[in-house]
Amino acid sequence: MTFIARADDHTVSVSTLPARAWWPALKRGFQGRCPSCGEGKLFRAYLKVNDCCPACGEELHHHRADDAPPYVTILVVAHIIGAAMLFVEERDENVALWIHAIVWPTVTLALSLWLLPRFKGALIAYQWALRMHGFETVPPKAERPGRIS
Repeated sequence: MTFIARADDHTVSVSTLPARAWWPALKRGFQGRCPSCGEGKLFRAYLKVNDCCPACGEELHHHRADDAPPYVTILVVAHIIGAAMLFVEERDENVALWIHAIVWPTVTLALSLWLLPRFKGALIAYQWALRMHGFETVPPKAERPGRIS
């Protein structure tokens, strides 16, 4: 399937655009940085994405993160906490119930709040790298084929 993108009265086939490296973009997004340049901040608040990168001007408002970041966060945190609870229970069966009642919800909440923006940033960066959901419509000037900057 070939998508056609328009940029400054210049029609471009997305299949002719150079591929974007998804792994570096994913790492930048996980760190909360612009997937394009790695310099600008991806978020202006805890989970609010900047409309465009403050450093390079890459448009970021196209993202469609929706429910995927919370889903991945729940999946990862549940496996970590579940394994940790089983490990503690195997090591010492005599840990008081009140300790479990305090430790596990606290660690779960802290880990969820820490991971959620990182997974959202990584997903947005992945969408950018694959030119999904509007990221294909206006490529930066450096990526436009047939143009001399």
